[in-house]
Amino acid sequence: MQEFVRSVSLALNGLPRLHKVLLGMLTALTLAVAAWNPVLNHTPLKREIALDIETQRDLQPEASEPLDQVMPNDAPELEPEKDDLDKKLEEAVHEHTVESGETLGSILTQYGIDMSDVHALTKSNPEVQRLGIGQELSWKLDDDGLLKQLTWAVNNRETRVYDRSDNGAYKRSVETMQGTWQNDRVAGTIDGSFVSSAKAAGLSTREIQQVTKALQWQVDFRKLKKGDKFSVLMSREFLDGKVTGSGEVKAVRLNSSGKDYYAIQAEDGRFYNREGAGLAKGFLRLPTLKQYRISSNFNPRRLHPVTRRVAPHNGTDFAAPIGTPVLSIGDGEVVKAGYHPYAGNYVVIRLGRQYQTRFLHLSKILVKQGQKVKKGDRVALSGNTGRSTGPHIHYEFLLNSRPVDPMKVKLPMSDGLAGQERRAFLARTKEYLPQLTLD
Repeated sequence: MQEFVRSVSLALNGLPRLHKVLLGMLTALTLAVAAWNPVLNHTPLKREIALDIETQRDLQPEASEPLDQVMPNDAPELEPEKDDLDKKLEEAVHEHTVESGETLGSILTQYGIDMSDVHALTKSNPEVQRLGIGQELSWKLDDDGLLKQLTWAVNNRETRVYDRSDNGAYKRSVETMQGTWQNDRVAGTIDGSFVSSAKAAGLSTREIQQVTKALQWQVDFRKLKKGDKFSVLMSREFLDGKVTGSGEVKAVRLNSSGKDYYAIQAEDGRFYNREGAGLAKGFLRLPTLKQYRISSNFNPRRLHPVTRRVAPHNGTDFAAPIGTPVLSIGDGEVVKAGYHPYAGNYVVIRLGRQYQTRFLHLSKILVKQGQKVKKGDRVALSGNTGRSTGPHIHYEFLLNSRPVDPMKVKLPMSDGLAGQERRAFLARTKEYLPQLTLD
């Protein structure tokens, strides 16, 4: 070893001075790189770094709400007072009548159901993708918002039910009706709430929900008086002379304070007045005079980028400047208006019986609780109040008190019938009206 060192020393001494300097610098650089990059020879260390709130907010979407401070959907300040009919509608399963061009995916996702649930359902049950126009779908969700059960009414005789199992797959069962279908009339008088009066008359919970949806644009069920009368014509299934529980409302007549209100079902499954005019009040798709960029989409399963916990975003955010007019999307009533530490200035509007809209983080409220509004009325000015990451309009659309995607949900239609469809409807109406007696 000593001979080796002596040989190296003699070799170095024989080098020119410049070469010695360069060799020394190269040696020092090699040692520095080895010390600076130990990953080449060692297992890397893992460290969890907790970010403070201000650092986390740097990761928030612009013109939205802080992900670490989610506004609860059922915040009592934003919830209007509920009666027994509201509770029945919230307990109801979701229902949808298939229209031209719709698919199972396009139907379910507009109600906030994740596409992964749709894929899990169709993977083992591909036939459910072959939907027909006019067929009825209904479904239930679990507490986490996952698709728990889907019911597909193929026709009056056959119903297919798909239930989610523990492994996430869906198991199909088929229900075949063996009874006979015939028209049946139920009449009653209001004595207390509409729900209790309808039940006393013999209507099922599902039939009460159908009546409510049919008349929601004409009648405020909270203001019915004792002595008001109603008559409901239904198609019901009978087995051995008894009602099986399956039925569908065909026509409704309600007399309140001496005035008659009618809703007649056409072949397309919608309800119209006696002349075939639409009963539903058409809605605006957007609550603004022009379309603004969406800064944060509706996403009930949004994940916090740091904690990876679900932080639902139950509305759609538009990046609109402060002071932008906010419009009511339809005719309705202001049921809440005020301030919340998270929501800032907010307005809640009830539209019909099934629908609500919410507008949060407003700079100014232009309406009062209890005020009636028309489609297109200015109800507020956009802002940046409450827990907000930038000026925007936070817009929520609720169906039976459940948030759905405002940009995808099927909106009520106000179009009436025409041509052959109207002639067929009028012939049906002529048949139904004499059966809607109030005694």
